[in-house]
Amino acid sequence: MRLQGKSALITGSARGIGRTFAETYVREGASVAIADINLDAARKTAAEIGPAAYAVELDVTHLSSIDAAVKAVEEKTGGLDILINNAALFDMAPIVEIPKSSYDKLFSVNVAGTLFMLQAAAKSMIARGKGGRIINMASQAGRRGEALVAVYCATKAAVISLTQSAGLDLIKHGINVNAIAPGVVDGEHWDHVDALFAKYENRPRGEKKRLVGEAVPFGRMGTAEDLTGMAVFLASAESKYIVAQTYNVDGGQWMS
Repeated sequence: MRLQGKSALITGSARGIGRTFAETYVREGASVAIADINLDAARKTAAEIGPAAYAVELDVTHLSSIDAAVKAVEEKTGGLDILINNAALFDMAPIVEIPKSSYDKLFSVNVAGTLFMLQAAAKSMIARGKGGRIINMASQAGRRGEALVAVYCATKAAVISLTQSAGLDLIKHGINVNAIAPGVVDGEHWDHVDALFAKYENRPRGEKKRLVGEAVPFGRMGTAEDLTGMAVFLASAESKYIVAQTYNVDGGQWMS
């Protein structure tokens, strides 16, 4: 119960990694806003998790939606203690084929969405005067470039940079900002990634997923559950002296 009595908001948490984080936080004693652009899915997930979870509609590309989501958490729980910036999009294409629409969409959600969600949460935490924890979801893709994944890699590199800047700026308010950089995480997201690699590398479906899993030093792809220990640690009092860091949770794929 390391998060007993804490109030958390997790973006994009109706499914996938975000949902797993929400389930774990509830088990650790927190109340959790399942914040998602799909309100029906968020309500279903909240109902399945239990009374400590509740649905909040959130589109991170609209400032009014961000402000409304933070206000909803304040009204429900009295204040926001923890934010996980989990909502993100993925796309890929060779450099000469990247459409402006893909660039705009990914930067709008992955970078601007992270920044302005972080900003709104920080304003709420500062006004309350009790500090807080903000956890951004980066990626091993933010550590290096990749031929077919230029835009996504650039967005996650920006998340790492934003984490550093925000961490240095907000710690004076008692707000710790850090990030998690997963490696290859099995699930619905990687089924989509695998399909795109099949298209651009002329591979059969499933082959890229198998190959990247075999290449992980740990011996397999990660799971959402593999990330929860770090997510709880960075939200807890145990991490109070950790500021502006991005932690690799990737089975040994990247060393920094």
